Amino acid sequence: MAQHLALGAQGEELAARYLSEAGMQILARNWRCRFGELDVIAREGEVTAFIEVKTRRNLTCGPPEEAVTYLKQRRIRELAARWLREQDGSYQRIRFDVIAVLLRPGHAPDIRHLKAVF
Repeated sequence: MAQHLALGAQGEELAARYLSEAGMQILARNWRCRFGELDVIAREGEVTAFIEVKTRRNLTCGPPEEAVTYLKQRRIRELAARWLREQDGSYQRIRFDVIAVLLRPGHAPDIRHLKAVF
């Protein structure tokens, strides 16, 4: 379990760095409430993106983004609505992204940003 959590944390760190280097402003990381957690919340221009990060070491179980099931998407939408209610300011344009991180031993990290995928 500890290895799994460390892998996820490493993927989220790489994703946040990738987003920052792409010019996005990180608003929150690992935002939590009693109903769950949002991995990354970022701004790109006028758009607020709620970003789920999925990290894997190999493709045995398929690509990382396939782990973002319909139920997971629904939970992320609900959490995003809670986050938005807590904020001051205008957040009229939102989207839901996935960042898929593949960390294969001996290879450079493969990071794919899938925008507005659900």
